[in-house]
Parts: sequence; C-alpha cells; structure tokens
Amino acid sequence: MEAGPRDTAQGTESITVQGTDPEPEEDSLSPDGPDESEGGVTADGPEPEEMFAGPEVEVELRPQRRLRIWQLAPIVGLAAVGSLMFAFPLAFDGDSGAMIAMLGLLICFCAAGWGTMAARRVGYTWPGLPPRGSGRRPAWRLVAAYVLLVAVVVVLAVWRVAKLR
Repeated sequence: MEAGPRDTAQGTESITVQGTDPEPEEDSLSPDGPDESEGGVTADGPEPEEMFAGPEVEVELRPQRRLRIWQLAPIVGLAAVGSLMFAFPLAFDGDSGAMIAMLGLLICFCAAGWGTMAARRVGYTWPGLPPRGSGRRPAWRLVAAYVLLVAVVVVLAVWRVAKLR
C-alpha cells in the first residue's frame, strides 16, 4: 500500500524502489523464525523438574459458603426489636399491650424464618437433619421434637398475650 499525498513532503513525488534489496546474510532469521533447530524444539523454558518443585496444592476458587455480618445484622436487629416488644409491651403503650406483644411476637417469628432461610441458602441445616439435596430422609423423632418445641413456644406466647388482656 503506497502512502497517500499527505504522507509525502511538499514538492516531492513518491518514489518506488523495486529490486534493490541487499543480499540476505547467512546468519539472519527467516521471517517465521530460525530455520534449523535440534529436534524441532528450542530449550528456552524451565526444565520439567523445575516446573513442579513443590507438592501440588489444590485451591478452591469459589468463596466459602458462610453467613456474613451484613446478612446477619438485619436479622439479629429485627429479632431484638421483636423480642423487646414482646417482653415489655406495656412500656410502649398502656392500653394496647396485647397488640404490641403480638406484633413483637410476629416480628420475632419473621426474623427466625428469615434467619432459617438465610442459613439454608448457605448450606446449613437443623441439627440432626440431613443436608438439602442429599436424598436422605430425616428421622421422624427429630422432626416430631422440633414440631413439639415450636408448638410449646407458640402456646406459651399466646398464653402470655392472653394474660395481658
């Protein structure tokens, strides 16, 4: 590709030189690299023994699955506010103590559910229950114990709120 008129000096014409290349030297390289090499490969890198000097180390590229502080802070804060509302309903307002206590109980249960779902998302399970996706069935005694524990907590909470009325 020849240079355009802007690439030449003023008052000069483009001069084309053909066939005036000097003779190539014997030791020069060809355009695609050296012509001859021993075995077709040049030894310019480390030896195979040097490449793997130490023991192999496996590194996990994915981050560890655990709950971070920014995930736990709103859950803990919501649970604390709800438990305070449930524990001290008369401190908020004298006439509507039962309603404040029920609202606090609802907020506590929402925080517990939120925490359970966050823990399940990172792979945690309830003690004694199989991990999610393992294909194993949970022991019915543990499921019954968890259901009984939740039922007792709900009955005590409703009894406490009913006692406030």
